[in-house]
Amino acid sequence: MKKIWESYKTTVLLVLALIIGAICGVIFKEDVNVVKPLGDLFLNLLFVTIVPLLFLTITTTIAKMDSPKRLKKIFGRIIVVSVITSLIAIFFGIATTNTFKLVNTKDTSVIREAFSNETVKSPKLNVLESTVELISVGDFSGLLSKSNVVAIVVFSIIFGFAMRKDKEKTKPLLDVLEAANKTIMNFINIIMHYAPIGLGCYFASLVGTFGGEIATGYLRTFVIYTVCSFVFYIVFYTLYAFIAGGKKAVRAFWSNIFEPTFTALATCSSAASLPVNINSAKKMGIPDDVSETFIGLGTSLHQDGSIIGCVFKIMFLVSLFGNNVSVLQIVGVSMLAVLLITAVPIGGGTISESLIISMLGYPMAALPLLTMVATVIDPPATVLNVVGDEAAAMLVAKTVDGNDWMTTNNKNKSIEKGN
Repeated sequence: MKKIWESYKTTVLLVLALIIGAICGVIFKEDVNVVKPLGDLFLNLLFVTIVPLLFLTITTTIAKMDSPKRLKKIFGRIIVVSVITSLIAIFFGIATTNTFKLVNTKDTSVIREAFSNETVKSPKLNVLESTVELISVGDFSGLLSKSNVVAIVVFSIIFGFAMRKDKEKTKPLLDVLEAANKTIMNFINIIMHYAPIGLGCYFASLVGTFGGEIATGYLRTFVIYTVCSFVFYIVFYTLYAFIAGGKKAVRAFWSNIFEPTFTALATCSSAASLPVNINSAKKMGIPDDVSETFIGLGTSLHQDGSIIGCVFKIMFLVSLFGNNVSVLQIVGVSMLAVLLITAVPIGGGTISESLIISMLGYPMAALPLLTMVATVIDPPATVLNVVGDEAAAMLVAKTVDGNDWMTTNNKNKSIEKGN
């Protein structure tokens, strides 16, 4: 019994914290915001680890990798797996929104009249400029911000390759960075003792602020998206784990997924969940170079929840305005828009929502409508974003190391401990 409690203690405490937080939010409504600073404290402690964690894990992984061919293989598999799983998520979202109408048009006549005289503007989107802004910053200090996750990843990859150019001379630097990486992981383990209090208070504030302000159409969207996410979470991620490593991988996945799940649910932030997610991936037996690289990139580039959310936003507008869009349009706009969603809490998707509106020719005044959709679906979407990285990383591990990737990785770790 003691062993079981030790294994699931953190999960049980997080669940209880979220339940208590939700109850307090419903009862006290916005008055519960008095405890929000306690939640902000936990988020701040997590946020300050994001930049060093990404830099240290990715850089050291690349710098100490013995085989450049393996690195190329990992990146190639990451791209393939990300595209395939994203397309699966999109078509699942399309099937769901075609089955259940998100908005009852009888209740939206006032909204439709309000936009009837709105001039539709479709400003040209400079894709090249957007890409450069996504992967780089104009000043080194910009790399110290959690808002530039992709730029941090790109810098870390190049820095890692730079260290590989002369391994003998950069070995002392690698030792320092590895020690720093270990320290950051220990720091995360320490602050996770505060997680139940911090997450409980933060979740109470979310429920107290947004719980009673959801109109009928948004409530319906929230319910449908939540059910959709739950089905995707249970069915597809179990399937991905099974494909990756059979029953053994499924057991490893479900034994270690609840901590990142509840962190994502409470914080609504892929970035805040990043440290916990990487730690859980390692416990699952995913090779360090695969887990650290994929999950670091996946925070911004592989987001099942966000890409399904893009489909829901598109279909929400379709329901309101009564027009039609093709499947090809939905796929293209969703894939592009999800690249512009930053890994920060509620509100990070404004740029992508503007993209959806402009690319599909809707009036820009409809932006607040999508912002509200993004707000109500944010918790379950974040869960899929976070957990989806773990499941997809298992698939990458299989394609890189073969069917015995879990056994091989555990043997390698045993050898390292022996040394």
